[in-house]
Amino acid sequence: MLYDALIIGGSYAGLSGAVQIARSGRPICVLDGGQPRNRFATHSHGFFGQDGQTPRAMIAQARADLAAYPNVTFIATPATQARREGDHFSITLASGDTLHAQKLLLAYGVIDLLPETPGVAERWGQTVLHCPYCHGYEVRGKRLGVLSALPHSTHQALLISDWGRVTFFLNGQPLPDATMLAKFAERGIEVEPETVVGLEGEAPGLDGVRLADGRFFPLDALFVASRIRPASDLAEQLGCASEEGPQGQLLHTDATKQTSVPGVYAAGDLTARGGNASLAAADGVWAGVSLHQSLIFGPLSKLEQVIPAPVQAAAPSSVPLRT
Repeated sequence: MLYDALIIGGSYAGLSGAVQIARSGRPICVLDGGQPRNRFATHSHGFFGQDGQTPRAMIAQARADLAAYPNVTFIATPATQARREGDHFSITLASGDTLHAQKLLLAYGVIDLLPETPGVAERWGQTVLHCPYCHGYEVRGKRLGVLSALPHSTHQALLISDWGRVTFFLNGQPLPDATMLAKFAERGIEVEPETVVGLEGEAPGLDGVRLADGRFFPLDALFVASRIRPASDLAEQLGCASEEGPQGQLLHTDATKQTSVPGVYAAGDLTARGGNASLAAADGVWAGVSLHQSLIFGPLSKLEQVIPAPVQAAAPSSVPLRT
């Protein structure tokens, strides 16, 4: 069967894009391996009408809503290969089956590459956090730390100081410049130069961090900016161009969310310079609408007067974790 659209990734961006195309009545297929990026978080906050819900419950409800459309097929098997064959795309699944589609929407997300500091991974999404908009309210006024991991970790510390008093752990990274230290002083941020050698407390709880000189520093939550990598190499197989983002490689898309490969669209954390669930869903909506209209009109670049391009926001200096 030749689907009109194949959506690879069934989380916030993929499902949001899929429902836009599904409502046209066109045959589409959603592939999903069931490993959303925010699966480590107990609750999701800040999402319109869903504040405090569990991420998997939100995804399950979205899947149920989408399943009500008879033109939608779900396949819970990851895709392993992607290629163009003439005027359509062929996708090979881990099962060995092959699917065909006129258009693709890549929404398989990214994987967070966490610091190797002992204790970080088992607390990720619980007491080791990234996005203050997702989790800051729940730890407001508590003992907060920021682990220096990326160049923009200093900006993360400034941002998080709105939720409580912050200690910035250099953890082997250079001391911020004088301008940044002055901003730290204005915000009451303290700098700890010693390396963090481990997190302590019964995971996923956190009592504090152990420093290389033996000192124990009490904390209730530690914020970390992770590096990222794509959760699949399908875009690379297809020849989609990428660009360097604050945390790692991102797929390059135009104003309609089309990649450098005609007919291949992308949305969510693969393309966003930092996103949370709401931003991922919105990104997916725009990609789905653009993909559907391209099935009718062809390349949307010819329709700029019909479909205005969305305003492109500047890249944020701090990168919130999607939840």
